[in-house]
Amino acid sequence: MLRNSRFILIAGFGGLLVLMAFAGIDAMQLLRQIQRRNDAIRRDFLNRNRLLNQIRSDVYLSGTYVRDYILEPEPQNAARHRGSLEKTRRDMDAALQSYADMLSADETQPYGTLQRELTEYWRVLEPALQWSVEQRRGRGYEFLRDEVLPRRMAMLSIADQIAGVNERQLNSGSTQVASLFTQFQVRLASTVFVTLGLGLMLAAFSIRKILKLERESGARFLEIAKARSELKDLSARLVEAQETERRSISRELHDEVGQSLSALLVGLSNLSAAIPHSASAELKPHVEGIRRLAENSVGVVRNITLLLRPSMLDDLGLVPALQWQAREASKRTGMHVDVAVEGVSDDLPEQYKTCVYRVVQEALNNCARHAGANTVRIIVRQGKEQLMLSIQDDGRGFQPDLHRGLGLLGMEERVTHLDGSFELDSEPGRGTLIAVSLPLVEQP
Repeated sequence: MLRNSRFILIAGFGGLLVLMAFAGIDAMQLLRQIQRRNDAIRRDFLNRNRLLNQIRSDVYLSGTYVRDYILEPEPQNAARHRGSLEKTRRDMDAALQSYADMLSADETQPYGTLQRELTEYWRVLEPALQWSVEQRRGRGYEFLRDEVLPRRMAMLSIADQIAGVNERQLNSGSTQVASLFTQFQVRLASTVFVTLGLGLMLAAFSIRKILKLERESGARFLEIAKARSELKDLSARLVEAQETERRSISRELHDEVGQSLSALLVGLSNLSAAIPHSASAELKPHVEGIRRLAENSVGVVRNITLLLRPSMLDDLGLVPALQWQAREASKRTGMHVDVAVEGVSDDLPEQYKTCVYRVVQEALNNCARHAGANTVRIIVRQGKEQLMLSIQDDGRGFQPDLHRGLGLLGMEERVTHLDGSFELDSEPGRGTLIAVSLPLVEQP
């Protein structure tokens, strides 16, 4: 199922991307085609319109030059007007030839009519160009009125017809461009519709899978949270069982083994006193050796008892136990351990006293074994709602993110089991600060 889901997602999103890319490429090609078509229509219209305007202008100028030639009495000026007329005829013929190269089917008939009219126009003008001054003066006005002006107006009308055909072609080109735009819109709308449909299908499939994964991850999270809670309770019960066992062993060592060794010392003292003076030189050294061995055993048992669970923690309270622990650590390691207490009451709950004592014990052990500290300051402060403990040393420090042993984890577990906060601040060469805050709950 996982492999099929991956294949569907990869194929779906890949197809969606391909479809979007195809739509974009097709849209760009169609837009370029529309632009080229529009530019070609505009360019063709402008060229045709320019040639028609030139033809109309040449027709109009030809009539003006004919008039000036006929009405001019000076031969030299008349020859100049005739030269301008011939130049105008050449320009008109060139414009007609250029327009013929761009001729469309709709313009064939009006263009042929215009060409015939121009040919007839120039044929009619040829005899007048050979008139003398008297002929131009006598027949010029009638010739202009009856031949030149009507033919010029007719040719201008034909040119206007061709211009109308040209405008219709422009409108037809605009219609073609609009058709291309409509085709572009239809294709784009189809592509968008297909893309949206595929996207909605993929979104529905993805949402379904995500919701399923969310439910599964939620179930796994609840299982993990439950397992962590159970592990936390198990750890707390193990710590409690450990403390109970330590207390029991400490009591047994103190009450049974300690008292037996003390009785042995008393008996050895009495035996040493009862030895006859005559035998004391031989027996007394042996009795003294046994007594010293018993005294050492008493000291070892006492130390083991105090390390397991100092009786003063249960009998005298937290503060004397911490002070004794500081003295013992100073004697054993040579560190200067200072304990400051502010407002700590004697009726703290048992688990609070045990937690603080064990955290201080592990911290002093770390200071001696790993930190190489010379001075350690312990501050215990009790407020209205919380019990605060801080342990600061001047040792070599470390990086908490990289080096965190089982001792620190055990300290943190003890604190978090009581819903407290455990903070560790240390850097190489700057010492270490441990800050613990335990919330105080109202005891019934």
